Amino acid sequence: MIKAFFLLAFFLFSGVSQAAGNNYPLDHAAIDSSDKPSLQRGAKYYVNYCLGCHALSYLRYNRMGRDLGLTESQVEENLIFTYDAEGSPVKPGEHMTNTMDAGYAEKVFGVVPPDLTLVARSRGVDWLYTYLRSFYADKTKVWGVNNAVFPNVGMPHVLSEMQGLQKAITEEYIDEQGNRHEKIVGFELLGSGSLSVEEYDQVVLDLTNFLAYAAEPAKIARHKTGVWVIAFLLLLLCVTYLLKKEYWRDIK
Repeated sequence: MIKAFFLLAFFLFSGVSQAAGNNYPLDHAAIDSSDKPSLQRGAKYYVNYCLGCHALSYLRYNRMGRDLGLTESQVEENLIFTYDAEGSPVKPGEHMTNTMDAGYAEKVFGVVPPDLTLVARSRGVDWLYTYLRSFYADKTKVWGVNNAVFPNVGMPHVLSEMQGLQKAITEEYIDEQGNRHEKIVGFELLGSGSLSVEEYDQVVLDLTNFLAYAAEPAKIARHKTGVWVIAFLLLLLCVTYLLKKEYWRDIK
C-alpha cells in the first residue's frame, strides 16, 4: 500500500514537473466560462486554425452548439468543415475529429499532433494562454519558430498571420554552479500581423476559454445548478433555525 502511494506520488509530481518544464513565467488567463460570445469566437478560431491537426475527440459538435447557444444549422454552416469517408460533411452528432493520417502527420511534424480535448486540464489555462503568445523567430528550427514556454516545440506558429513574427529578448544569468545561461524575458515584434497586440491577446484568450470549456463541458451547467443548490441550502438553514427556535421556545 505504501509503495503504491509513493509510486502514485512520483507520477503526479513528475507530471507537474513536465508541465512546468520551463521557467518562463506564465501570464494569467482571465477566462470566463459564462461568456458565450467569447466561447463562440474561440470555437471559430479553433476549427479554422487548429482542428486540421488537433482533434477534440471527446466533444461532439451538437453538444458544443447547445452549450454555446448555437443552433444546429449555425453549427453546420459555420463550424463543420471536415468530411467523412464518403466525402460528405460530418453530421452535427459526430465528434470533433479530423482526417489527418497519423503516419503522414508523424512524417511531417515528427510526432502525431495530440488530441487537445483535455489540454486545458493537463497543462492549465495560464500555460495555454502564455504558450500561444510566446512563439518567436528561430532560424535553426524546421518551421522557423520556437516557443519560450515549450522549447523546441514541433509545431508551426499557425496564428502568425494575426500576431506577426516576434523575436525573443534574452537576459544572461549565472546559476548556483557559476555557469552562464540565457533566459527569455520578453519579446519584440519584427513585423506586425493583421491584429494589434490587444486584439491578438483577445483572440488567444477566446481560444483558451474555448479549450477550457472543451476540457469540461459540464462545468457551465454545474455552476448554474450550484447557485440554486446554495440558495436552497441557505433557505433550508433559515427554516431549520426558525424550527429550532420554535421547538426550544418553552425550555428555560
